[in-house]
Amino acid sequence: MTTENANKHTGSHFDDFLAEDDLLTEVEAVAIKRVISFQLEQEMKRTGLTKTQLASKMDTSRSAVDRLLDPENHAVTLRTLERAAGVLGKRLRLELI
Repeated sequence: MTTENANKHTGSHFDDFLAEDDLLTEVEAVAIKRVISFQLEQEMKRTGLTKTQLASKMDTSRSAVDRLLDPENHAVTLRTLERAAGVLGKRLRLELI
């Protein structure tokens, strides 16, 4: 085996590696959810809003807010994200790049 063939990923980007294994989309979705969860929690701290208060203002349950803030839970609807953002005085912005 030549040095060139020893590691076909040397010099490549991690995204290329993930795409090659059909994992890029999943990894990006996980990262996006983690960022959104973090941003929501930061806004809650900034505004002094508890999970229970957020749930009440969103007209939903505390467990729904727990799911929303759980970075591992990817089953969150856009409507739920919009309601949470609105309660926190923010807007949800999505874009295709």
